[in-house]
Amino acid sequence: MKLYILGSSSKGNCYLLQSEKTGEVLILEAGIKLQEVKKALNFNISSIVGCCITHEHGDHAKYVLQYLEARIPVRMSEGTMHKTVPSDYAGFLPLKCESGSRFRLGGFDIIPFDVQHDAEEPLGYLIRHEECGVVLFATDTYYLKYKFSGLNNVLIECNYSLDILNHNTDAGYISPVRRERTIKSHMSYNTCLETLQANDLSQVNNIILIHLSDANSNESEFVTGIKAATGKNVIAAHQGMKIEFNKTPYY
Repeated sequence: MKLYILGSSSKGNCYLLQSEKTGEVLILEAGIKLQEVKKALNFNISSIVGCCITHEHGDHAKYVLQYLEARIPVRMSEGTMHKTVPSDYAGFLPLKCESGSRFRLGGFDIIPFDVQHDAEEPLGYLIRHEECGVVLFATDTYYLKYKFSGLNNVLIECNYSLDILNHNTDAGYISPVRRERTIKSHMSYNTCLETLQANDLSQVNNIILIHLSDANSNESEFVTGIKAATGKNVIAAHQGMKIEFNKTPYY
């Protein structure tokens, strides 16, 4: 399995999981133009089995209609659908999913779960595939109320440091309102670390830190700290990365 990071910030989020055996592709988020996905796949969109969207905010779902117009199967919650798909839209519609209700896209077995974000009905996804094993995908949530067993790879938000956020607020770089919104909708470094430590990481290959804030994070400290605490391969996501994303043991 290969993980492609096409975007992982407030400018736009999109990740691709591509099977090395079959070539099939699962898209996570539609926060970048479909044209960029096509470029990453050498314009072979017939390999795409579907797209899962976590919530309606533009950096995650702005271009969802482009994906639907290309007849890509899109999964999202009913709340997200109400916010992203116009009521009079007459094209290829997304399929609704809900927390705890399993579905399948190609070789990917997927279970949505509810998360804590300032959106209508946000979700995270637990994804299983024979090549990458069990993948936790959790972005834009200030904490996770669930524990997950049997994880092999993790994509998790590590948005900000509370110390940096407080400093930027005190210095007037960000407003108190934005500070409160960040705390109540995004995952801090400390919460990310606590969340990882609360789960069984014994079979985990990779921990990918996603959606780092441009202004309120410290990438090197985040990666170093989580690597030291978990003993795992830890990578901060950047646009253009391609990562081996296989199940333990290595293929």
